[in-house]
Amino acid sequence: MNRDLDASIAVKYINVPEIFGENVFSDSVMRQRLPENVYISLKNTIDTMGDLDPEIANCIAGAMRDWALEKGATHFTHWFQPMTGVTAEKHDSFLTITKDKRALMELSGKELIKGETDASSFPSGGLRTTFEARGYTAWDCTSPAFVKDGSLYIPTVFCSYTGEALDEKTPLLRSEAAINKHALRLLRHFSDNDTARVSSEVGPEQEYFLIDREYYNKRTDLMVCGRTLFGKNPVKLQELDDHYYARLKLRVSAFMRDLDEELWKLGITAKTKHHEAAPAQHELATIYTSTNIACDHNQLTMEIMKKVAKVHGFACLLHEKPFSGVNGSGKHINWSLSTDTGKNLFNPGTTPQENTLFLLLVTAVIKAIDENAGFLRCSMATSSNDCRLGASEAPPAILSVYLGSELEDILFSMIEKRDDSILPDSDSDMLHIPFIPNFKRDTTDRNRTSPVAFTGNKFEFRMCGSLSSIARPCAAINAIIANEFDNIATLLDGVLPNQKEATVKKYIYDSLRAHKRIIYSGNNYADEWKAEAHRRGLPNYPDTVSAIPSFSEEKTVSMLERMHILNRIECDSRVETMYENYAKSVNIEAQLMIEMASRQIIPSALSYVASLASAAKDLNAIVLDSSPFVEEITKITPLVKEAKMQIELLQKEHDQSGRIEKIADRAAFFRDSVLTTMAKLREACDKLEALIPQDRYSLPSYFDMMYRV
Repeated sequence: MNRDLDASIAVKYINVPEIFGENVFSDSVMRQRLPENVYISLKNTIDTMGDLDPEIANCIAGAMRDWALEKGATHFTHWFQPMTGVTAEKHDSFLTITKDKRALMELSGKELIKGETDASSFPSGGLRTTFEARGYTAWDCTSPAFVKDGSLYIPTVFCSYTGEALDEKTPLLRSEAAINKHALRLLRHFSDNDTARVSSEVGPEQEYFLIDREYYNKRTDLMVCGRTLFGKNPVKLQELDDHYYARLKLRVSAFMRDLDEELWKLGITAKTKHHEAAPAQHELATIYTSTNIACDHNQLTMEIMKKVAKVHGFACLLHEKPFSGVNGSGKHINWSLSTDTGKNLFNPGTTPQENTLFLLLVTAVIKAIDENAGFLRCSMATSSNDCRLGASEAPPAILSVYLGSELEDILFSMIEKRDDSILPDSDSDMLHIPFIPNFKRDTTDRNRTSPVAFTGNKFEFRMCGSLSSIARPCAAINAIIANEFDNIATLLDGVLPNQKEATVKKYIYDSLRAHKRIIYSGNNYADEWKAEAHRRGLPNYPDTVSAIPSFSEEKTVSMLERMHILNRIECDSRVETMYENYAKSVNIEAQLMIEMASRQIIPSALSYVASLASAAKDLNAIVLDSSPFVEEITKITPLVKEAKMQIELLQKEHDQSGRIEKIADRAAFFRDSVLTTMAKLREACDKLEALIPQDRYSLPSYFDMMYRV
């Protein structure tokens, strides 16, 4: 059956307002089902990040249970985010048996608030050993519960028996508390006594690939590692720029429609969908919401993408670089700060040059990024993201900030103490076409090559990988900026009211002069920028192993402790975990390359060589020219030998890595030695693919996977 035609038979009607959030224990559901005093108490906890009254837990649990049962749920689970990059869940039924053997469906306040799990089976960086297994999950009431697949999902944090954070949510929530505390201190110095809460908001952009599932099932590398370890590029990739924003294929459009529907039911604000720059690559973006909820929603989005893709005969690839030679997939984090009174603190207003608070906050962000570039880079460092950064429209690993011509001119005029910054005319008729309405041009252009870009009223952090949780980089962003807000507020605490304006201007002036090196408006892809960045003294961490040590620097640990986000023990455990994840990930890929090359690629080559040799022998027997067959054999056999040699070397390196005791040294060995050998093995095998007929080669080709959708 033609799948395109099949998908176009009918487009069902979706009443979005009616279904939106129907599977979420939302504010409106709580208001309807909880007693007024309980609702007010819980709402106050959520709005103010205050303490939860344990006395109301049983009432909330009962209402949540009844609502979930009406939705068809039979189980509940504490849903948490360990340091694996994915979510975890253990399901318990609501079933309770009474003394007289009657079955009841119950959820107690204790079960809602607290759960227990095995902490030693998740990454802990040495915090937990096998014989010290106990860990706890605790309800995060600021992220709403939801029903999915017959279970009530309760978002939770995850900690060890001794209270250390073992997840990504706990540091994020702590960073939100830090942002709130120190932003409020700062706002009070600007006579803002109305704002009661400041929170960060995020709108992530999720990139992904879709390929036919039949090809996915034939590629062990995609199934195990999420990326192709072998593969020759087709003659056409994205050179003509004809894939970006291209017409959606009918199968893809049907998938996206069903995906939107499932996301909307869970209250996830799927907003934008389009074809990305590479063949078979796409993007989904959501509307801004509080960072904690955005992180939970993004984890759900990735899960549901895979589930819906399977229904449509697709496989959804979330790895940062599933295909070599084309765009990788990122997850741009659009970050800003908002108040409970509805203000975006990074909104410059109509006269940004006169908006002192705005200029102060932007300066604080610039200073925080420059002083903590290594830590921020580390928060987005993984072995999979290493495959992407610095190539095919991904930003480089060097942190820089793009402000746009208007804002940059305003700030630099302050440094140079001049009052002649030029604001662009945004009201001009740009197109000069009579029947096309005039429109206001934005006050700044966009720079897609910049790792951090100010885009009007927010900062876009473009370095995060598509496969990663955004919780870690969001916690890092919050941490460094909360720390700088603390520095500014502390500075102003000791200043007389009539001296505050001068103190603020001096802070802006001194900070911009000290940190203007990180402001860059040019092409971050250019080799010249690497040299210029080196001249400016900007750090460059090209891979995860080189970035990790910045997490354990004294200034980083002290800052995280001072902000009450991570203590020293928790920092050490995360450093250990990052090294472990890196080494294990590369080792899995190396071992799988050995298996695929030995059991699939080389046998395909030898089988083809045997058929060529047989054909040559038959031609010789009838006195015909067999030299073309012999020539093909002489091209293939050296590549087979090269591949076998690299396989042997990879196996030796695997054995050697097991004898390296320090995890940091082991990770460095995988980066410096194993990845090099893997690249050589791939090169030999990809050359073999180019010589073997497609029907004789054991793996689906890049062309099949990217173009036969």
